[in-house]
Amino acid sequence: MPLFVHRIFSSLFLTYAINNAILFSERKVIPVSRPPKCRRVCHFPPALEFLPRGSDGTEEAVILALDEYEAIRLIDWEGLSQESCSERMQVARTTAQKIYESARYKLAQALVEGLPLRIEGGAYRLCDGREACPRKEGCFKQELSKLFNTQKGEYAMRIAVTYENGEIFQHFGHTESFKVYDVEDGKVVSSQVVSTNGSGHGALAEVLHTLQVDTLICGGIGGGAQQALASVGIRLFGGVSGNADEAVNALISGNLAYNPDVKCNHHGEHHHEEGHTCGSHGCGGHSCGNH
Repeated sequence: MPLFVHRIFSSLFLTYAINNAILFSERKVIPVSRPPKCRRVCHFPPALEFLPRGSDGTEEAVILALDEYEAIRLIDWEGLSQESCSERMQVARTTAQKIYESARYKLAQALVEGLPLRIEGGAYRLCDGREACPRKEGCFKQELSKLFNTQKGEYAMRIAVTYENGEIFQHFGHTESFKVYDVEDGKVVSSQVVSTNGSGHGALAEVLHTLQVDTLICGGIGGGAQQALASVGIRLFGGVSGNADEAVNALISGNLAYNPDVKCNHHGEHHHEEGHTCGSHGCGGHSCGNH
């Protein structure tokens, strides 16, 4: 190759290399953060919203995440160290410290500024009592999982009904037992009555989660309990009355009359609407999951 041709190619290559180096140096690198690890939460809070006296609820609420609530519960209520808290939540100690500091700031903000406080969301998973737990004392969910150790089949549907003397009990938060049905191929293959051991409201969602329930049939139910059920992926069919077995069969066949906007207050007044059936939403697809 003639010398002048070699010099031309060398010059062109050098120019190309310099231009690429300049472009690479000016390129912005956008860091890709990993999604936060789900923090283990032992107990769902019994109340999800707090309002200052005299508040009309229109102020923007301070949002306390479920994992932040758990850090407060473990450290300030149970008196655990941050290290023990991190073991319970299955996160690094530095992560537990950050969660706790964030939670304390939010509590202070709500108190000092007189703002509503609402507990919701967060990167968490609710313990179902079937995993190893560092707690030394007994856990009602672990005891319940031992008593009700029937594993749900891969393609089975597990339905729970608030239960009393064969009928659907009409106040979810006060129910003393559930009747739990396993359904396969459109038929009830087994059923069992399970005591709630005095659990109420949010804790009842934990009971159902421990029992691996997909779907709940009940009478009246409050908004907080509905949020608790939704957080663990349990479908709700509320505002139902009558015989429990008949209601389950109606759900399976797709013609259960229920109220999608069911509410419940502490005076025992339950609101029911007729004419809405589960067939309009379908009973085939069920998902059970949480954060």
